[in-house]
Amino acid sequence: MLSEVHINPDLVPKPKIQLGLRENWKQFTLLVIINGFVGGMLGVERTLIPNLAKDVFGIQSFTAILSFIVVFGTVKAFTNLYAGKLATRIGRKNLLVMGWIAALPVPFMLIYAPTWNWIIAANIFLGINQGLCWSTAVMMKIDLVGPKNRGLAMGLNEFAGYFSLAIIAFLTGYIAAQYGLRPYPFYLGIILSWVGLLGSIFFIKDTGVHVQQEALTSHGVQIKNVFLDTTFKNRNLSSVTQAGLVNNLNDGMMWGLFPMLLKEKGFDFSQIGIIVALYPAVWGISQLFTGMLADRLNRKTLLFWGMLLQGIALFAVILSGNFYFYILISVLLGLGTAMVYPTFLAAVADFSHPNQRAQSIGIFRFWRDSGYVFGALLTGLVIDHFSYSFAIFAVAALTALSALVILVRMK
Repeated sequence: MLSEVHINPDLVPKPKIQLGLRENWKQFTLLVIINGFVGGMLGVERTLIPNLAKDVFGIQSFTAILSFIVVFGTVKAFTNLYAGKLATRIGRKNLLVMGWIAALPVPFMLIYAPTWNWIIAANIFLGINQGLCWSTAVMMKIDLVGPKNRGLAMGLNEFAGYFSLAIIAFLTGYIAAQYGLRPYPFYLGIILSWVGLLGSIFFIKDTGVHVQQEALTSHGVQIKNVFLDTTFKNRNLSSVTQAGLVNNLNDGMMWGLFPMLLKEKGFDFSQIGIIVALYPAVWGISQLFTGMLADRLNRKTLLFWGMLLQGIALFAVILSGNFYFYILISVLLGLGTAMVYPTFLAAVADFSHPNQRAQSIGIFRFWRDSGYVFGALLTGLVIDHFSYSFAIFAVAALTALSALVILVRMK
């Protein structure tokens, strides 16, 4: 009889962990695909929900209509805040799976909602899904590539998410024009949520070991209070954070206001779907190039010009125009956002120690997605008391001011 052999697991050679896009391209590609499904879940709502509020539920107050964005932004922001700590504690992959579980009820709630409160509740689950899944996808890609290709990694990540958002936003608008607002457009959400969940469970691997590998060679200094430094004290981190907040503030306004503005100007759902989808489509595709630029140019340069271009595009929304005029605005706004979005995350990663990076990214994303809340509230209150034009002008001015903050404060 052969004797049983006991092997000490500590003595078994472990494969060397390598950082880099080329070294980890298979897992990186899978994460890009998964983030495409994450963005698609957001695209399910992008074209239809504001008009669903008016046409199906009879809501006239703009503040009430935009309440779904307030709820979504609040939940997503706080989910981001805790995602960094949870990722370190329970693992990146587990967090990703939890985020997809939260997405499963969303399309069914949108299809069968008897009251507007069901739409609000659906956006609680959607906020959890977006906060956990998108934050985790960002962390895992940064973990895999290391410091060399962060801009490119974030460009690919955001391209997948926002290009998918654009495609789904267009498809839901097209389906709604053919078959009505409910239920058919929201069937896409059922497919996206289940494929995202199953793909995360069976194909994604945790990247915690890559963080440990990078920490061994990092020369970064850990900071005492990550929240205060990311928000206020550190000139670079706080400059990036305020710009992220303002960026999503204007995106929150465009999400809630643009479809209604276009409908009042006489455009049909298919035209609205094209205009609304083009903005995130340009945003997504352009990040393939702006992400690479973020690795080659000064981060500050891209952030300043990107925020300034957004401000100019938003000022132009005030002007009246035809279908092609609004197409041009969507393109300019998409380009401006593409310049800053991958640069935001690459910059935060640059200025954070590997062991604190997940927390810093979570705090940045907390403030960035709080912009949805501020944007929806500001837009709704100003429109209810003044006008569309005044609300757009105020947000455009804030965006231009944010560019000046980067120019003056960021090193």
